[in-house]
Amino acid sequence: MQTKILYEDNYIMVVHKPAGIAVQDGRVGQADVESELKNYLAAKGGVPAASGKPYLGIVHRLDQPVEGLLVFAKTPKAAAALNRQLAGDSFGKDYLAVVCGKPEPKKQVLTDYIKKEGGTAIICPLPATGGTAPLEPSKTGKPGIPKKAELSYEVLTTKSVEEEEISMLAVRLKTGRFHQIRAQLSHAGYPLLGDAKYGSEKSCRVSQNLQVRNVALCAVHLLFYHPVTGEKKEYTVSPGQPVFTLLHA
Repeated sequence: MQTKILYEDNYIMVVHKPAGIAVQDGRVGQADVESELKNYLAAKGGVPAASGKPYLGIVHRLDQPVEGLLVFAKTPKAAAALNRQLAGDSFGKDYLAVVCGKPEPKKQVLTDYIKKEGGTAIICPLPATGGTAPLEPSKTGKPGIPKKAELSYEVLTTKSVEEEEISMLAVRLKTGRFHQIRAQLSHAGYPLLGDAKYGSEKSCRVSQNLQVRNVALCAVHLLFYHPVTGEKKEYTVSPGQPVFTLLHA
């Protein structure tokens, strides 16, 4: 099993997902986190769902090329409680990211409006006077619905590597939109290394030179409250990609 289980009880599982594996619905012949964990629970006699398979509630996701922490629910009630936390402000997710360039200012809040178009997050114009962003036609002819996306970042370190500056950022999400960190940082002019979808010609070249094969983004810190006991649960991991070590050195 590629997924590493960090904590498990009768109600939740906290895991460390490696980069390159999908959370759900992996390609034919490829494992995904959900199937790995369900197979694990079935093998140890997990709680059966109506289908006869162990119940596993997906609370939140990470993109396939992104590494980091996830919490899963083992009962429907636990899933509902965790989803309520996720919708509020008691569920904390923090990331480390390596980007091309040196962001200025060193601390900033980014606010955009994002709509999902197929498998891509598209940044839309900000509304002129409050409210919601205007609807824009999608490529399918149906109106897209842009949603507010907000994150904050802080530059932790910047280094010059092969005459190009790269920076490691601490990122905190205030909303949870599709591909949000990747799209917003790219739109701000600081694309993530290893990100072919939202990267620039320069960031892709730097990524190739540094052999960054997955998106240089890791969900390193997770904070929530146990859905049954109310106990504060907090977990931290270190990114596995060498480019993070390069910037720590």
